[in-house]
Formats: sequence, structure tokens, C-alpha cells
Amino acid sequence: MTTDNSKTGVGQGLDQAAKAALLRETMPFKTVPDATLRRIADLAKEETLPAGTRLYNEGDRADDLFVIASGKIEHALGPEAEASKLVKMVKRGDVIGWAALLSTKQRRLATTVAEADTQILRINAQKLRDLFQNDQQTGDMVMSRFATMIKEDYTLPDWLAKTRSIGEGTVARSEAEVPVSESRLALLGYRLGLWVKSPKPYLMITGFTAVLLFWHFSVDVFEWPRFRNMPGLVEVITEWLSRDPIYGLSVWTPEYYTHIIVSIRRVFIAFLLATALGVTLGLFMGWSKGVREFVFPVFETLRPVPILAWVPLAIIIFFHPESTVIFLTFLASFYATALNTMLGVDSIDESYSRAASCLGANKWQVFRHVIVPGALPFIFTGLQISVGVAWFSLVAAEMVSGEFGLGFVINTSYTMVKYPTIVIGMITLGAVGYTTSAMVRMLGDHLMQWRVRELAMGGR
Repeated sequence: MTTDNSKTGVGQGLDQAAKAALLRETMPFKTVPDATLRRIADLAKEETLPAGTRLYNEGDRADDLFVIASGKIEHALGPEAEASKLVKMVKRGDVIGWAALLSTKQRRLATTVAEADTQILRINAQKLRDLFQNDQQTGDMVMSRFATMIKEDYTLPDWLAKTRSIGEGTVARSEAEVPVSESRLALLGYRLGLWVKSPKPYLMITGFTAVLLFWHFSVDVFEWPRFRNMPGLVEVITEWLSRDPIYGLSVWTPEYYTHIIVSIRRVFIAFLLATALGVTLGLFMGWSKGVREFVFPVFETLRPVPILAWVPLAIIIFFHPESTVIFLTFLASFYATALNTMLGVDSIDESYSRAASCLGANKWQVFRHVIVPGALPFIFTGLQISVGVAWFSLVAAEMVSGEFGLGFVINTSYTMVKYPTIVIGMITLGAVGYTTSAMVRMLGDHLMQWRVRELAMGGR
């Protein structure tokens, strides 16, 4: 519902610079670049509301958002919003009408009435999103700030405070009518389009091309002394793709995939054990000085010991070769996870724990709601390192105790002078390891969306 034109006049008091200065005072637009801010100011239409004017009612279509320039407006949320704070008085620098940006609703959730003569800026939400199409980074930052403002200032639940992503465009159907799979597919396509338009894929291709060309020219063309005995690029690719490989291993042989699956299973088990034990130990070492003084000296003494040095003891302790390989793979991963988790706890400002205690939180509540979330960024950094070291620990373990796996392939290929197979195993290992690290990174980004909002608000 738009403002009654008989009661609303169009003021002439704010030029572009004044509008931009006002927008700069608001939380969503506080850190927008000057050039973009001026373009947003050009979209803003100035209006004056006499006291008692109803700007919009609950249930009206949400097309615009509003910035308060002067005066004050009563903002009363309806029961559908499920908010714990229903009524709020908004004044200069506040933003209302944010339902126009929500992905879950396209109708007003509140009724707003001018309590005094009030001057506002009206901004069309669709035009604002269109403007951000050319500045994706700024658009995502503004939307993240809106989501934080809606959730915290108006105490709305997470599902309702979700803003529409930049690039979604005009929604022709209601959110309930759009299948989840279709929505996700559209978002995936949009992100893929942005990736293709960015320089990232072309820089990546250039990097791989440079390495492959160096390999080809150093081995097959110039035959430099240090590279003369290495298998060439053409020889490796031919063997890898051959239906009848000379050395018995290619993408067409079942044994190739058996080795990959066995290695993935071993890393998965070792990584889960390292995560469960390493995160737990790291949290308690960071949280309790007593635990740290008891455990950390032993931990730091054992951590520098190479994995290969553990091989004889591991064979003695674990009679089964599979258990030996998993244990050796677990060790390096465990150290990386525990150490990064401990550093994550150390990075938390102690004032947060004190504030929680002053508000009545007991030690368990402080640990659960302050320590664990605060350490998550470091934990997931540690997990990315952990899954990487798990792979090279696995190779060392499979070389001495394995019967299958990529490390076993590399070691036996060397002893049997199957040099192309060595390179095939190395490249496969790198590709699978990269994929697992990316999966851990994606999981961390999904579980720490609050961190993205914090960074968008200028946090560290």
C-alpha cells in the first residue's frame, strides 16, 4: 500500500549529497563505496509524511524500503512475524520496509504510522537489487547487513530474516510455489555464471597449462639431464586413458577405482577420529589451564615425531595392517586439528566469557555458547589442514603397511619400474585430496554463515 498522495508532499530539501550522507548513517549502507552510494541516492525519492499518516499496513505488497530523514514512525509488527519485540519507534537513520528484500515473504509484516511530521527517502527494492547486479560484492554485503539488522533489531527468527540474494531478480511466483530443487539449481547456475565471468577460471587454467608445458618441454623436447628419466606428459596421458595399459592401471581398469576407494575410506575414518578427539582435546586445552599444563607438554613432545618413526610401534601395537594404516593417517591429522582448535579458543576475547558469566551463564553455558562458536573459524581452518596432512600421512602409511591404496600404487610402481603409474597415482591423489579439502571448506562456510554476517558488519 503506498502513501496517500493527498497527505504526502514531495519535499525539495535534500540534494544528492545530503541523501548520500543520510544513507551513510544507516547500518546497511554504512560501508558502501561512495560511487555506489551516490547511485543509490539517485534512486531515493524524498517524501514528507504529516503526523498521523499511515505509510503501509500489514499484508500490503512490499515493493519499497524507506529511510527516515527526520521525525519518527511507529513500526508495529503483526503476529505473523513471530517477533519478541513487536513495537519499535524508528527515527532518523533507521530503515523500514525491509520486507521488500525478504526471500520468504513479499508482503508487509508491520503497520507503520508517522507519529510526527516525518521526512523519508523511498527506495524501490527491485531497482536497488538491479543496481547491485554490477557490484556483486557490495550487494552481498548490504544484504548481509539487512539480514543482521532484521534478526537483531526486530528479533525475527532466522528463517524469516533471510534476505533475497543479489541476482535472483523479480520473483514471479511465491516462494512456496517454487520447488527447492529449482531454486537451488537457479542459484547454482547464477554462481557458475559469475565464476565464468571472473578471472579465476582463466588464471587456474593458465597455471595448469604452464606446469604441463614445463613438464612436456623439460622431458620430451629438451630432455634436460635432471628430467630425462621421467615419464613424459604424452606417455602418462596415453597410459592413463588406455583400454589396454602397458603397466596395468588406467581409468578403464577396475583396480584403479579400488585403490581410490580404499584410500578414501581410510582417510575418512582417520579424519573422523582426528576431528572428534582433536577438537575435543583442543577445546579443553584452550579453555582450562589445568588441562593445558597437563597435556600440552606431552602433546608438543610427540607432535614433531615423523609419521614414519611411528611405523615400527604401530605394527607392533596393531596386528592388522588396515588398523596400522588408519592409525598412522590419524596421527598427523589429530595434531593439526587439536592445535588449531586450541589456538581458536585462545583467540576469543575474554570479555565475552566474563559478560556471559555476569548475565548468569554457568561454565557449561559459557563453553557451549561462547567458546565453541568463537573457536569455529580456527577449527575449520585446522580441519582443512588436517584433511591435507591425512592424505600425505596415508601415502607414507600405505607405502609400508598397505595392500591397496594410492600410496601402495606409488610405492610398488617405483620398485617395479612403472614410472608412468607413479605419476598417475600422484595426480589422482592430488585431485582427490583437493576435492576433500574443498568439501570441508564448503561445510565450514555453511555452518558459519553468522561469521559472514559479522564480517559484513565490519567485524574481525
